[in-house]
Amino acid sequence: QVQLVESGGGLVQAGGSLRLSCATSGRPFSAYSMGWFRQAPGKEREIVAAISWSGANTYYTDSVKGRFTISRDDAKNTVYLQMNSLKPEDTAVYYCAASAGGWRMDKNEYDYWGQGTQVTVSS
Repeated sequence: QVQLVESGGGLVQAGGSLRLSCATSGRPFSAYSMGWFRQAPGKEREIVAAISWSGANTYYTDSVKGRFTISRDDAKNTVYLQMNSLKPEDTAVYYCAASAGGWRMDKNEYDYWGQGTQVTVSS
């Protein structure tokens, strides 16, 4: 089992920045690929970014490319999502997730999920 706890969400004005953190515990963090997802009211949960277990590969959905950066610190068992130039449409609950099966973009292929952290961007 892997436990994930997100933090760092909040209210920010458009153009501002936030850094989300996801602390993990349980099985070795380095064995998992990690992803950040978000879900806005009335919408499906979508992938935002993903990082492979080695950190060598990253993925970003088109709407956040150039603004968000995913990274991981295996010594701290933590994955981060740096979010810059935030827009109102980034408002959502953000979830981190862990995949034991490799580098994945499909939410259905992630094995463990955090409880989510709210990000609200005001215009």
